Amino acid sequence: MSSEQKKIVPIDYTHREYSSIRDDLMEIAERLYPDTFKDWSEASFGALMIDAVAYVGDQLSFYLDYNVNETFLDTAYQYNNIVRHGRILGYKYQGPDSTYGTVSMFVLVPASTTGLGPDTDYIPIAKSGTRFSSQTGLSFVLTENVDFSDSSNPVVVATVDTDTGAPTYYAIKATGNVVSGYITEERIRIGQYERFLKTRLSSNNVAEIISVVDSEGNEYFEVDFLAQDMVFKEMANTNYKNDNVPSVLKPYLVSRKFVVERDVVNTYLQFGSGKEGESDVVADPQSVAIDAFGKSYVTDTTFDPTRLTKNQSLGVVPSNTTLTVTYRLTSTVNSNVATNGLNQVNTVEMNFTDAASLVSSKMQEVIDSLEVANEEPIIGDVTTPDSDELKRRIFDTFPTQNRAVTQADYESVVYRMPSAFGSIKRCSVQKDPNAIKRNLNLYVVSEDSQEKLTTTNSTIKNNVKTWINQYRMMNDTIDILDPYILNLGIEFTIKAATATDKFTLLESAVDALSKKYSTPFFIGEPIYISDIFSELKNVTGILDVVTVTLRAKTGGNYSNANIDIDANMSPDGTYLVVPANAIVEIKYPATDIIGKVV
Repeated sequence: MSSEQKKIVPIDYTHREYSSIRDDLMEIAERLYPDTFKDWSEASFGALMIDAVAYVGDQLSFYLDYNVNETFLDTAYQYNNIVRHGRILGYKYQGPDSTYGTVSMFVLVPASTTGLGPDTDYIPIAKSGTRFSSQTGLSFVLTENVDFSDSSNPVVVATVDTDTGAPTYYAIKATGNVVSGYITEERIRIGQYERFLKTRLSSNNVAEIISVVDSEGNEYFEVDFLAQDMVFKEMANTNYKNDNVPSVLKPYLVSRKFVVERDVVNTYLQFGSGKEGESDVVADPQSVAIDAFGKSYVTDTTFDPTRLTKNQSLGVVPSNTTLTVTYRLTSTVNSNVATNGLNQVNTVEMNFTDAASLVSSKMQEVIDSLEVANEEPIIGDVTTPDSDELKRRIFDTFPTQNRAVTQADYESVVYRMPSAFGSIKRCSVQKDPNAIKRNLNLYVVSEDSQEKLTTTNSTIKNNVKTWINQYRMMNDTIDILDPYILNLGIEFTIKAATATDKFTLLESAVDALSKKYSTPFFIGEPIYISDIFSELKNVTGILDVVTVTLRAKTGGNYSNANIDIDANMSPDGTYLVVPANAIVEIKYPATDIIGKVV
């Protein structure tokens, strides 16, 4: 057979997996080389060669498809690649979520010499960093100093002298904010100067970088982007007693800075390109390209472009030093705590106004007497967004351009709030229909320790308020509200196919609906009856779905909010209309989803 005849053999380029490639190779070999190879049994050399080529072709096809898919955000499915796409589009992956809450702390203070009130010298200040733990072993850290001498703190007699009845100890109650996790530090040795140095922290589940200091005492500040040179630093308020504000924010110009980059597991510190002590740098790149009147201009025709990369406006890179990085670790599984679940004191840090003149044993008694309890649940978002939800957040982030104008902008900004400030499971922004001006209602909801929806506590709401204030339009006013949680149940009737075990079939049907509704609804999202029909019909063994009915669940462990299902059903009866200020939840699928086989 001539070479020209060999060239016209058609090649099917749609065959890309092992079996189809192997079949094509066998057909070509039998057609073009009938006399060269006649033994194509499994143990033959010809079969070995064809299998090897088919295997290589299958591998190449797989990785070609994989690389093309991962190149685009729409088709990417590797979580780390989705995070990288989000970074390009302006989305900052927050890492493990934190939960915030308020705790009540109690100390016993010895009575004054007169017995009328506690001895004010022994009233302590609980310092931030004091560590508590829950009954389940979760750690929490006090985020602020708590002064027990505040006049608003309740004071009661704790113990009295059995003979005279005079008070001997007073109990003082104070409240403070806590966040999940615990604080630790890591030392990283940095060698010679390296432009755009990037270093990885050894610990996983890093929720917050608290401080970065080198061995010379220079502090490095976290910024949103390396071109940013202004940060706001929290300073102690010297006038705290009068205005009741514990700290104030001061603008601070920084040249030592870094940005935090994350993937699913690791946390990185990314520095700039400035070299300490380097004087031959260009502070403003436009001075090289634009001859502006009254501005300095580089006229050297042999200008070295690498001088631009040494610009200290991108931050001084640490070199030949040791970085001490202090950060907070948190749990990635579940860091929510039920009421009174946080009741153990691990490490205590307390200050006394004039400790040098006090009796050390009495001070230690006060420190040892500290007790803690959370009078409301400590809640947040305990589940990491899956790939689809993360993509949706990235798509919503890109058009916001770091400002909030539309409803989608505000929702995207809330979801982007750093995990160090707590997390919101679901949020929705609606225009207040009763407001004359541009008043907006922001509905937020969180998850409890059982991954069930619950109202968001005041601490997280305050953090949300502070966070969105830097993005909102100047003439927008926002009220942060709790949506109504509508607990619903599903009742259905199905027909079983012939020779199908009804008990097994019913269990499979309930499992299918439980899996479908394991992901929480969005606020205002309707529940479609047609989706339930479709999900049940896909269960093997179900011949037909006869009826599907929704039932409202209230009282007991359910929400007190109720909805008239018949009145809120769509005209065609295919979906339940949910109000814009409410969210649907199938709270207990095992008991809320009930079926019957006929």
